[in-house]
Amino acid sequence: MGYAIDFNDPENGLWRSKGTTYKVDDPQVNMAMAYLLKDAMPKSRWGMQFGVQTGVDTDQLVPESTPPSNAPISNADTYRHFARANASYLFPVGNGFRLTGGLINSYVAYESYYAMPNPNYTRGYITDNVPYFLFGIEGLYPLSETLNLSLYAVNGWNYLANPNDHPSFGLQMKWEATPRTTFTQNLYYGPEQEKTDLQFWRFFSDSIMEWKKDPFLLAVSFDVGTEKQAELIGNPRDYWMAGALWAAWHIGGPWSLAFRPEFYYDPDGLITGAQQALQAYTLTLKYEFSPVASHTVVAAIEYRYDRSTGPGGGFFKGQDNILVPDQYLLLFALNWHFGGK
Repeated sequence: MGYAIDFNDPENGLWRSKGTTYKVDDPQVNMAMAYLLKDAMPKSRWGMQFGVQTGVDTDQLVPESTPPSNAPISNADTYRHFARANASYLFPVGNGFRLTGGLINSYVAYESYYAMPNPNYTRGYITDNVPYFLFGIEGLYPLSETLNLSLYAVNGWNYLANPNDHPSFGLQMKWEATPRTTFTQNLYYGPEQEKTDLQFWRFFSDSIMEWKKDPFLLAVSFDVGTEKQAELIGNPRDYWMAGALWAAWHIGGPWSLAFRPEFYYDPDGLITGAQQALQAYTLTLKYEFSPVASHTVVAAIEYRYDRSTGPGGGFFKGQDNILVPDQYLLLFALNWHFGGK
C-alpha cells in the first residue's frame, strides 16, 4: 500500500511517464499478490509457479491501443492478473539443465516488479520501461558454481501485445566474481513491429553489477537499446539509454536507508512515449519487523525529486494539468508479506 503526496497537486492525480505507483495524492493498494511455488530439484525434478495479482500497478501492464503494433491481445485485462503460470523440469544433464515454460518472470532489470525486495519503494524509470513478465520458455544451465547461462525464446517485449507471430530471443549470463560481487549481462533481440525483417529488430542490453558486504549494498545498472522504425519515412533508427545506482545501508536493528540516483534518455520517445530526458533522486527510510512468525512488515517513508526536460518532457501540475519540468513527492508505504518462501 502506498500514499504519494505530489507537491505539484495535479488535477488528474497522475504521475506522468511512470509505469508503477503512477497514481498520486490518494492512498492506493499498488499491489496484492498470492502465489504457490515448488522448485525443481534433483530429488523432485518437476517444479511449478502459479500466482495471481491485482492493484494499481497492474493497470499499466496492458498496453495502449496506439501505435497499432502495440495493441493489446484479446483478454489482456484478464491476463494482467496472473503473476506466474509455468512449469519446469530439471534434466539430469551435466550440472543440471532446467527448462521452464509458460508465464515467467522477466530476466531483465535489477529491481523487482514487486516493491518489497527492492532497496526503494518506488521503482526507477530504468525498471518501469523493461519487460516485467514474459510468455515463453527459459533454459538455464550452470556452467560452474559461479557462472550461470540462461537462454530465452518469448512472444515479445510486452507479453500482452502481439505485433507479429515471430519469437524474440534473450540471453543472461550471471557471474559471481567473488562472494560479495555479482555481474549480470542481459541481452534481448527480436521483432517488435508488424514488419519482421531483421533490420527492424529491437536490440537491448542491460548490464548490472552488485556488491554486498553487511551492512552495505551497492549496485549499478546501465541500459542501452536501439530499433529501426519500419513505418516512418526514411526508416530512422531510434535509440534510448538509462542508468541507475542503488546504495543501501542497514543502519541496525529494523532500520535501513537507501538512495537511488538515475537517468533515462529517450530522445525519440520510443519507450516512454515522449521525447524527453528524465532524472530522479530517491531517498528511502525503512523499518522492518515481524509481528508474528512467518509475517514480515516493512514500513517506508520516501522522498523523490524528478526532472523531465526535452520537447515532450514534463510532469502534470495544478487544475489544468500543465506540464512543468520538476516534481517533488513524499511517499508513505506499507508492505506485508506472510507465508513461506
